[in-house]
Amino acid sequence: MKAINEKTQAIIFGRQLKAIQRMLDFDYVSRRSVPSVAAIVDPTTEGFETAFFGSDEVLIPVYRSITEAAEKHPNTTVMINFASYRSAFETTKEALDIPNFKIIAVIAEGIPERKERILGALAREKGKVIIGPATVGGIAAGRFRIGNAGGSIENIIASKLYRPGSVGLVTKSGGMLNEMFNLIARNANGINIGIAIGGDRYPCSSLVDHLMGFESDPEVKFHVVLGEVGGLEEYKIVDALKAGKIKKPLVAWVTGTCAKVFPTEVQFGHAGARAGADKETADAKNAALREAGAIVPESFDGLPEKIKEVYENLKQKGEIPEIKEFTPPQVPMDFDKAVKEGLVRRHRQFITTISDDRGEEVKYAGVPLSEIIESKKGIGYVIGLLWFKKSLPDYAVKFIELILQIVADHGPCVSGAHNAIVASRAGKDLVSSLASGILTIGPRFGGAIDGAGHYFKWAKDSGLSPMEFVNEMKKRGIPIPGIGHRVKSVRNPDKRVELLKNFAKENFPSTNYLNYALKVEKITTSKKENLILNVDGCTGVLLVDLMKSLNLTDKEIDERIDAGLLNAFFVLGRSIGIIGHIIDQKLLKSKLYRTPYDDVLYKLPKKADL
Repeated sequence: MKAINEKTQAIIFGRQLKAIQRMLDFDYVSRRSVPSVAAIVDPTTEGFETAFFGSDEVLIPVYRSITEAAEKHPNTTVMINFASYRSAFETTKEALDIPNFKIIAVIAEGIPERKERILGALAREKGKVIIGPATVGGIAAGRFRIGNAGGSIENIIASKLYRPGSVGLVTKSGGMLNEMFNLIARNANGINIGIAIGGDRYPCSSLVDHLMGFESDPEVKFHVVLGEVGGLEEYKIVDALKAGKIKKPLVAWVTGTCAKVFPTEVQFGHAGARAGADKETADAKNAALREAGAIVPESFDGLPEKIKEVYENLKQKGEIPEIKEFTPPQVPMDFDKAVKEGLVRRHRQFITTISDDRGEEVKYAGVPLSEIIESKKGIGYVIGLLWFKKSLPDYAVKFIELILQIVADHGPCVSGAHNAIVASRAGKDLVSSLASGILTIGPRFGGAIDGAGHYFKWAKDSGLSPMEFVNEMKKRGIPIPGIGHRVKSVRNPDKRVELLKNFAKENFPSTNYLNYALKVEKITTSKKENLILNVDGCTGVLLVDLMKSLNLTDKEIDERIDAGLLNAFFVLGRSIGIIGHIIDQKLLKSKLYRTPYDDVLYKLPKKADL
């Protein structure tokens, strides 16, 4: 593990964003200058992920393959493999073939034992270290953290993992790793490096492998080992002690001594935590370690005392260096967590008063979508909730749906449909073609609904007689919006207008603005018979009548007209027809449109006049 230092960087296999953030938080409290995570590998996608390095947000590149990530980041020496047990063997094997990786941590549990043994043999052959499988990882205090090892940032600080201590710790259990970090911090000056090799029967690196690494590390002054019942792993330590390979003091304990009180063989949590013979029991292994020269307490409860004794003895001999303590910087709290705990407040940049999708289901104006669907009130009811924030009565719902049906289409020759057809035939997609058509809606096409609502309401509310209104608009030089049609006239009435008028007179509580507009129509048609109240004008004044019937104030109605609410009905309805024309052209496989020459009047200036 000498390859680990404060500049070590890793590639993470798997989009484990929480583990990545915990690694970066460790970096921050350890005062690392660079983040320990260089890249992410996700076979399904690529791009970038963001994470926090203190209060700064950093970009972490995402690659599809381990090889590509390693090529782009040649200085990475660690891969942390979060692949599932189904693919962990193949991905670890691939990583072993990449020269810059010196250490690979394999988190997955359940990898077949045969494959674990193959990985272990390959790692030894290539001179590399695999931690795991079935490991939580480990920590080089103040330098590098593997994944979630060490637990919460509060535990990292309490266990003094943000700076190196003097103890080399190796355990089988990942769950006990955090407990041992804390125990050592309270009875010594903390760990220098701590590793959980994983609880499987055939971990790819052994307890003694890591102890031998600690032996050659001058910063590690003594060892602590936590083994467990089952297997013969601890006897490798016994052999190393007897051979004199382990010279530094070693405090050891093998958990599972309680197994002897059970009448039958006990299987503990890990695959390897099962004593199949007397030699594999915790008691036998503790006795063997004690006989070989390890410092072994009588029970786990005595472990802290033994650690403290060794530490104090070495300190008295001057072998424990003075550690320059510092107060680690506080990791900023995530905003979402701070909001949840009521610790911060801020002004929102967006306000919505019509819908909310934060709960189990979306709500329109406070009404759950399932309730709206069950009511079978239709799209007119939804528009009432989202546009008016009201639960509309049935006549209003039906009137809205009538408008949408009436304005849905008026043939291919009007500007909106024409533009959309031309765009579609030019090969544009549906959305682009629809936008091309909608963008023509304005004062000369469809936009008269807003204008009619505004001016007819203003005239009636101002107390102008129909004749005074006509004269005033003439004086201002403004054509009356909603009056006039190129084809329809008094003798050739617009059926759409008749449908709207008849529905309103039969269902609306009152039609005062419509009545006023019809009086204006009598004046205008007396001058020219095609100056009728057209469909836009009729829709505009009836929408004002509708809002009056819904008890909106004059100010509220004016605000909605100014916001473009009336014209929105034309935009929504006409989009139905425009989409129909676009799809029609696509299905017809129509070619690119070009306006014929005989439809253009060419009137260029004479060359002599230039």
